Amino acid sequence: QGCRSLAGGHPGYVSHDKETSIKYVSHQHPNHPQLFSIVRQACVRSLSCEVCPGREGPIFFGDEQHGFVFSHTFFIKDSLARGFQRWYSIITIMMDRIYLINSWPFLLGKIRGIIDELQGKALKVFEAEQFGCPQRAQRMNTAFTPFLHQRNGNAARSLTSLTNDENLWACLHTSFAWLLKACGSRLTEKLLEGAPTEDTLVQMEKLADLKEESEGWDGSEEEEKPSSQPDVVEGQELSKSSPETSLMPDCNSWNVAHRRLSVFRSLRHMRQVLGASAFRMLAWHVLMGNQVIWKARDMDLVQSAFDVLRTMLPVGCVRIIPYSDQYEEAYRCNFLGLSPHVQIPPHILSSEFAVLVEVRAATRSSLYPNLFDDEQSLNKYEFIVTSGSPVAADRVGPTILNKIEAALTNQNLSVDVVDQCLVCLKEEWMNKVKVLFKFTKVDSRPKEDTQKLLSILGAAEEDNVKLLKFWMTGLSKTYKSHLMSTVRSPTSSESRN
Repeated sequence: QGCRSLAGGHPGYVSHDKETSIKYVSHQHPNHPQLFSIVRQACVRSLSCEVCPGREGPIFFGDEQHGFVFSHTFFIKDSLARGFQRWYSIITIMMDRIYLINSWPFLLGKIRGIIDELQGKALKVFEAEQFGCPQRAQRMNTAFTPFLHQRNGNAARSLTSLTNDENLWACLHTSFAWLLKACGSRLTEKLLEGAPTEDTLVQMEKLADLKEESEGWDGSEEEEKPSSQPDVVEGQELSKSSPETSLMPDCNSWNVAHRRLSVFRSLRHMRQVLGASAFRMLAWHVLMGNQVIWKARDMDLVQSAFDVLRTMLPVGCVRIIPYSDQYEEAYRCNFLGLSPHVQIPPHILSSEFAVLVEVRAATRSSLYPNLFDDEQSLNKYEFIVTSGSPVAADRVGPTILNKIEAALTNQNLSVDVVDQCLVCLKEEWMNKVKVLFKFTKVDSRPKEDTQKLLSILGAAEEDNVKLLKFWMTGLSKTYKSHLMSTVRSPTSSESRN
């Protein structure tokens, strides 16, 4: 009785996942003999020899033959048991050791939640029974053991009796089915056709930094924050809904949808809207690492412009402040969105290392010629691109800019194909950046050799050199540390000699 979960004639519980065509089955015993042996051995070991310090908590054990086991042992209150409690365990068995170890934090948190719920229900039953009929004398006459056993002709109590929940096994089936599905879908295999790109490495490093930073914050620090500080997500304030706005959901949703129409969809779209010469000036400053400033009332428009322009740069070279009420220095961001009333310092306006895009309301005469174009939503704006160092029309410019413009002007290439061209071009020039970084920063070669290398790379022109130096700042920490450790290792120094 104590070890039985379902009645003799109970068919068990089955959940069918239609997405993956997987069935999750819960029953008293596995139907497959080999699986029955594996589960039985894991159960016995989890409640006997495989225990953690304190006897209650998670532990990992297993082998290649019988599978690997994540076991979490715990106590359940029982007023009829000597010592007030019984010992249980929830186990997870996998044949893949690495997968199970990587799933440890996820399994621990979810199983701990199930255990807390079971212990809470059992505690209520225990306290009610103790209050109604203390069993101390009866417990003193029984031999102590944490396991379920027969005593005085009476079977040990089942878990449903200890928790006073007749639907306990159905609830556990639901929880375990969800746990198996979630654990199986949270980690997926991904086919890599080569080494990860620099953008991938930088993104992984940023995610790791964000995770480490979030773990450093605790509840007390959050309470110390001033309550008047607005919520900010990537530079944009999250406004609270007022009672008036909640009364007009349809109108608000229409406004949001209307605003989203006034955005740039791609580099080709931006080039069509700004014009070829203005776009070339803007793209030149982006690739050179100069500060790109947009002044507009529409925050969605500015955000879409930055989302499009950033595709020309490696991830590590992008620093964005989407919208601000004051000017921010170039060392903080190379993409800056400003509201129209913000005053930009005069030395920035005349600087050759900055470009300004002012978005103004278009005059009425410019609204009618393209009234029914696809870019109709942007025709209400007038875009003025200025810089202290305008790019001459006959200037050759960086090689990658010329190739980007060639791809954008080729109408035979779809937007998706142009995006893939951008990825290939960035990888090509990031490889040149890696060679230059190792040549100059790691090997410390003289300038004469560097010039020869740049000629071989096809990047000896002034704009190409500036671009390579700027893009060098976007290299991942992983790549830089790998190069430096390789140079400092004894084997590498011996091979040079």
